[in-house]
Amino acid sequence: MNAEGVRDRAGSLPREPGVYQFREDETTLYVGKAVDLRSRVRSYADPRSARIRRMVDRADDVEIAVTDTETQALLLEANLIKRHQPRYNVRLKDDKSYPMVQLTDHEAPRIEVTRDPSESATVFGPYTNKGRVETVVKALRETYGVRGCSDHKYANRDRPCLDYEMGLCTAPCTREISAGDYREDVASAERFFEGETGILADPLRREMEVAAEERNFERAANLRDRLETVEVFHGEGGEAVQSVGDERAVDVLGVAIEGEDATVARLRAEHGKLVDRERHSLEAPGASDPTSGPAGDEGVGETGGVPAVLAAFLVQYYAERDLPDALLLPERHGDDEVTAWLEAEGVSVRVPGAGREAKLVDLALKNARRNVGRRDECGMLADALGLDSARRIEGFDVSHAQGTAAVGSNVTFVDGSAAKSDYRRKKLTDQNDDYDNMHTLLEWRASRAVEGRDDRPDPDLLVIDGGEGQLEAARDALADVNWDVPAVALAKAEERVITPDREFRWPDDAPHLHLCQRVRDEAHRFAVQYHQTIRDEVKTVLDDVPGVGPETRKRLLGRFGSVENIREASLEDLRSVPGIGQKTAETIKSRL
Repeated sequence: MNAEGVRDRAGSLPREPGVYQFREDETTLYVGKAVDLRSRVRSYADPRSARIRRMVDRADDVEIAVTDTETQALLLEANLIKRHQPRYNVRLKDDKSYPMVQLTDHEAPRIEVTRDPSESATVFGPYTNKGRVETVVKALRETYGVRGCSDHKYANRDRPCLDYEMGLCTAPCTREISAGDYREDVASAERFFEGETGILADPLRREMEVAAEERNFERAANLRDRLETVEVFHGEGGEAVQSVGDERAVDVLGVAIEGEDATVARLRAEHGKLVDRERHSLEAPGASDPTSGPAGDEGVGETGGVPAVLAAFLVQYYAERDLPDALLLPERHGDDEVTAWLEAEGVSVRVPGAGREAKLVDLALKNARRNVGRRDECGMLADALGLDSARRIEGFDVSHAQGTAAVGSNVTFVDGSAAKSDYRRKKLTDQNDDYDNMHTLLEWRASRAVEGRDDRPDPDLLVIDGGEGQLEAARDALADVNWDVPAVALAKAEERVITPDREFRWPDDAPHLHLCQRVRDEAHRFAVQYHQTIRDEVKTVLDDVPGVGPETRKRLLGRFGSVENIREASLEDLRSVPGIGQKTAETIKSRL
């Protein structure tokens, strides 16, 4: 688009808050937010930097989305950046995004909370407080019976499911409600998200009053809490995150930039003590250019460099995370909308010049500089395997004791780091068959993904702990469920990476091999840990040790605390327990 084309397009835009996308064919090149869409887009007719000028020249269209509030524009911008990964934006390299609510394009629409809405769905949001959104969605389902099941479960049913019995759905699948009445209930849910609070608050209030009159005080209290959530939901577009006061939690940020790569180091202090430190990589095209932002661009502030990286990081990182009471920054981020958002949330933002806070910022800067420019092991792994991306990896392993207490683990790594909130584990049917156990584990994961019962994004790659047999079992499970995700296995003996077509023997110091090993080892650790927990909780080998009856077993567990501690005890320690002699102690050691 030339300058005249930009001005013509801007002239047709509304003077309302919203988000704009510069696009080339079907590709999003740049996403920005605006208080006034017409004015903001018009500013691109004369961009300040060569980088933005190249972006405008490549673009052939500008798409917009109008929002109700400036805060919603801020959050929608962050979602679109993470979804489309536009080349000309500063992008945090993780996959967190703000939750939205969608009503699917179906004869009987489904309501759900999602981070990746369908193009054809009716979508509301984005919101930052997922717990609050889930409370509202559950209240809507209980009040209006809008279904929450997947289309797979909805199809071909001959009787209502448990949601109908629990009062969460009116069962349009089996025509327990007419299509017309169901559409009216869906329309009521839409009216709530469009701002009509009373359509949900009034029924909740009536139900609460009835519960109180019937002296069902626990139910009344639950409804009161739900009503409070509903009534404040539209106060700030539903985006409020409560701060805890007294600055009990402080985040300290440091930024380092090298070329088009940036690192933000985050230190967390609670009650005056450092409790956590982590580093995050960002793709920051043009960030090293201090004039990378177009005139007045609200997406990166008036300058590029560190302010641009900070502004992008603050919004993208704190999706699905509680904001701290205070933020200590190395310099001002320069984004008025981010400033207004943080002020509304009660977050104190400071750029310390001296004293202890300044020393904390210096420490964060040192952490950032130590990381910036390091080799991209995820990119190297993707290149080696011929994948588009390997940013999100899930690892799988199974563990059992000769077929008993069988369990499976499912760990997640994002950008090379463990994402423990996305770990999952599963009890398996007891059997001494690693291949069948792996098939069952992968079938469970794949079916949950295909049916929409897993709230995690699909991974780029699966890493199976094992060899060719485990990989074949895993791939058979994926094929049975029709979940199209690439999978490899990593055999421990020779550290060979096995794919369906070939084997790789990468150098011992290869960063991408180290990444696979970390995923494999963590899946193994998590599986063994869960197996030991299940084994100790359900049945222990002590039950079958000759000479160890209920009383002796009780004394052993009382003395050592757990089977694991008994396993590590010496013969002398075991003999110190009343009723256990040399022979019994030796038997216990051999059995454990």
